[in-house]
Amino acid sequence: MAIVAKKIQDSKTKAITELKDIFKTSRDFIFTDYRGLTVEQSTALRKLLRAREARYKVVKNNFARIAFEELAAPDVSAYLTGPTAITIVPKDSNEVAKILFDFSKEAPALKIKGALVGDSIYNLAQTEAFSKLPGRLELIAMLMSVMNGPARNLAAALNDIPSRLVRTLKAVADKKAEDAAGGAA
Repeated sequence: MAIVAKKIQDSKTKAITELKDIFKTSRDFIFTDYRGLTVEQSTALRKLLRAREARYKVVKNNFARIAFEELAAPDVSAYLTGPTAITIVPKDSNEVAKILFDFSKEAPALKIKGALVGDSIYNLAQTEAFSKLPGRLELIAMLMSVMNGPARNLAAALNDIPSRLVRTLKAVADKKAEDAAGGAA
């Protein structure tokens, strides 16, 4: 009997080590309850998340808890209850959270529990608020627009000077032509 227990222990240790290796690839995690999702819904969700380079992994709560503890992560054991799937997000975690919340509207069986973003633990409400923030690319676009504004205004002002000169010269020429035509008549 001791040999069987040792095999089981080795497999558990191996499973925890594999989880730790997966968790090391990211600092952001979103915890969900997947109970009630159909296979088609789960497959569709995984496809959406893969497009953002995120992984959706069903985990054993105890193994995940131990893996997080060994990685010295904040205590997320409150989210590791019941059937749990963890979305492992290497980048743009608010955009992935947005995908999960949008998907949960179409498939109400998916329940978001909370998130671990960096060293901060977010509850459901905070995770939802986080999902509504603009993404990295949107922020870069906003920044570029703000930075581009003064240059665009300067270019427009510099282009306006020659066109004003041309319009003024044209008005003077028209006025002289009008005066010459009026004086000749």
